[in-house]
Amino acid sequence: MLSFLVFFPILFGLGLFLFPKKFLGSLALGGALFQFLLSCFLFFIFDPSSSELQMKEAFELIPFFGVNYFLAIDGLSFWYILLSALLLPLVVLFSFNEKNPLYFFLLFCLVTLSNGVFLSFDSILFYVFFELSLLPLFFLIYIWGGEKKIYASFKFLIYTFFASLFLLGGIIIMMLMNKAETGQISASLLDFYNLDFVFIGNQFLSAQSLLFFCFAFAFAVKTPLIPFHTWLPLAHVEAPTGASVYLAALFLKMGTYGWFRFILPLFPEASQFYSPLLLFLACFSLIYSSLIAFAQTDLKKLVAYSSVAHMAFVLIGVFSFNIYGLQGAFYQTLTHGISSSALFLMVGLIYKRTKTRDMNLYGGLVNKMPLFAMAFFIISLSSIAFPLTAGFISEFLVLLGAFLSGDFWVYFAISGVVLTAIYMLKAFQKIFYQNETALSKKQKDLNLKEILYLSPLVFLAFFMGVFPQFFFKYSRASLEHLNKNQYNYSLSLSKKHLKTPPSELKNLAPTKKESSYE
Repeated sequence: MLSFLVFFPILFGLGLFLFPKKFLGSLALGGALFQFLLSCFLFFIFDPSSSELQMKEAFELIPFFGVNYFLAIDGLSFWYILLSALLLPLVVLFSFNEKNPLYFFLLFCLVTLSNGVFLSFDSILFYVFFELSLLPLFFLIYIWGGEKKIYASFKFLIYTFFASLFLLGGIIIMMLMNKAETGQISASLLDFYNLDFVFIGNQFLSAQSLLFFCFAFAFAVKTPLIPFHTWLPLAHVEAPTGASVYLAALFLKMGTYGWFRFILPLFPEASQFYSPLLLFLACFSLIYSSLIAFAQTDLKKLVAYSSVAHMAFVLIGVFSFNIYGLQGAFYQTLTHGISSSALFLMVGLIYKRTKTRDMNLYGGLVNKMPLFAMAFFIISLSSIAFPLTAGFISEFLVLLGAFLSGDFWVYFAISGVVLTAIYMLKAFQKIFYQNETALSKKQKDLNLKEILYLSPLVFLAFFMGVFPQFFFKYSRASLEHLNKNQYNYSLSLSKKHLKTPPSELKNLAPTKKESSYE
């Protein structure tokens, strides 16, 4: 099933080229809804009480180099698969009148590649999906972007591609270390978790420190952290709305996912030792990007800098090194995926109508678009972590985790919450309650199609704030396993979904210094 979830979207996207353009929107929406319904079957077959890898699919790809096709799912990847499936029909509905099959094909490619990242447990396979995810976004920006689309698309590609080379270098080093330690070359993450990386506190050249910075740099650029962020605001501003949604909701999450899947379990001593540096960068990113957002008049640029600020909360939670911080950080990635997607869809909606993103030209929209104003206000409340909204749960847990860790950085993080409230409420006031303009007088409220693609996100902004335990249920076991076993982390394979006879299971669940593909 996992392979189908990964490869169905790209195959369906290729099929769109075979049909007349007048049916393109309907066919794309049908395929997107099918992907969503298929993903929902995970609720029935995934065991949320287990931290083990489930639904494993594996076979050899390049045996000489220890590279395998290895897909599985656990609590750290479960919700990202659902998130990608939810957003696809909403983005397709927003772009329903697009008549170029290449546009929808690239959107479907993004789902394939993001699912591949979150389900891969062979590091080379992970890297391939991680790197290829750049291409659909590059072409979406390059072809359908704004005035600076060529500069924005190449800056995006160069920054993120160059950073990912450090990830590849780290993976190759670990493959060679596994060969030296076990006698077998392997790219399996399960084998990497069993390696012993030397760490010497004050020596940057120790094996664990070098590998930590290789991976941390790659994920810091993709998260992104300041000063590695400059590609993001420009890419967001120039990208078409569908690309902006996936860029914020899933592409950035590939970076934050790396901190959970690679950094903490593989390099525990280095994570502890260098945490002050990462916390400083996170808090600086939070405050600096919030101040820049406050100064914006371009609504899309404001939302872009808001994404940088919210991703900084993830790092603060991760490096709190307790279950509250980890749960808050993970939940922040989900709540940001909902709120940022809704905001970018609403920016695209209003830009379609007005052909401008200048907030000073929008004034008085509350009189003409009350439903739009209500949706924007609810999502804004979630972004500023208002109680009973999704953002409150995640940011409260992050701050609680940071406070319990005894680190003084929590006070800087609190100031970020205040700044977020200031710039979001300022934007809301400008757009909806400033003096009515000639432009705003021409506007009409949301139509049925716009209500359909905004209402699920508005609903989730409340639902995730009122019933967070429903979402914690599916990630708690994996996060608790990571928290309790950070210095001796390993993953085993669930027997529930394996078709292999029990006598052969020992070859699938690696022990210390034993390859997972013997």
